[in-house]
Amino acid sequence: MKNRIRVARAEIRMTQQQLADAIGVSRQTINAIESGRFVPSTVLALKMAQTFGKQVEELFSLEDDELKQ
Repeated sequence: MKNRIRVARAEIRMTQQQLADAIGVSRQTINAIESGRFVPSTVLALKMAQTFGKQVEELFSLEDDELKQ
């Protein structure tokens, strides 16, 4: 799964720690999501989208090989 969390954070000059605090997770969790090592739950994805004022689909998308499964 691809994500644009790092880009969304940069657009509003938000740190990983600030995002983590806003949605109630650790900074390490944000780092793992951004690097693609962890896929967030629906609840976390919705919290991130709300924090950035975006739709979930603007932040997360499936890779081409994931679409074929």
